[in-house]
Amino acid sequence: MKFQMKHILKRFIDIAASLVGLLLLSPVLLITALIVRLKLGSPVLFKQERPGLNSEPFFMYKFRTMTDQRDEQGNLLHDEKRLPPFGKLLRSTSLDELPELLCVLKGDMSLVGPRPLMMKYLPRYTPEQLRRHEARPGITGWAQVNGRNAISWEDRFKLDVWYVDNWNVWIDIKILFKTVALVFKRHGITEEGSATIEQFWGTEQKESSNKDITKGT
Repeated sequence: MKFQMKHILKRFIDIAASLVGLLLLSPVLLITALIVRLKLGSPVLFKQERPGLNSEPFFMYKFRTMTDQRDEQGNLLHDEKRLPPFGKLLRSTSLDELPELLCVLKGDMSLVGPRPLMMKYLPRYTPEQLRRHEARPGITGWAQVNGRNAISWEDRFKLDVWYVDNWNVWIDIKILFKTVALVFKRHGITEEGSATIEQFWGTEQKESSNKDITKGT
């Protein structure tokens, strides 16, 4: 009963906060959408299928941050070349994440929880890492306030599983306050020397790759 009440309270907070957030931030959402349309083109929103609670797929929405620039053969340019200063600004201020409040309102996401990653990563997780999907994914999470994108995938997943095992309302409040502080500091947005974070290929594959590199040097 206590377990159910905790989750009912979490869902109530998500609904109330996302509604208030969408109302209060509606001018910011509108202005951002207009600038994105003018600077980056259409569509304004980036829509992608992600795994949610119990790995069930849902569509996550963000403001687009990249252009559709292509080379002479029609192939999309590398991420770094398609990420203009305005796109970097959206990411560093986390303004690109604001449309995710709609996902929170729908119940696909929570304000706080493990970040929803790519569907293609599901078969690459270890059984322990897969436990991150035992919680509804969040706009921010324990891993985000303890390194964000600047820490390794393995460390990120350990933090996600820790959150699943230790979650309570007070931890969520702590994470939300820490998130606000990190947004102002603009810390840990991407990995060093990269426009975006590198893909997760699986813990075993990564360790094997590192061993191969060591042997070749």
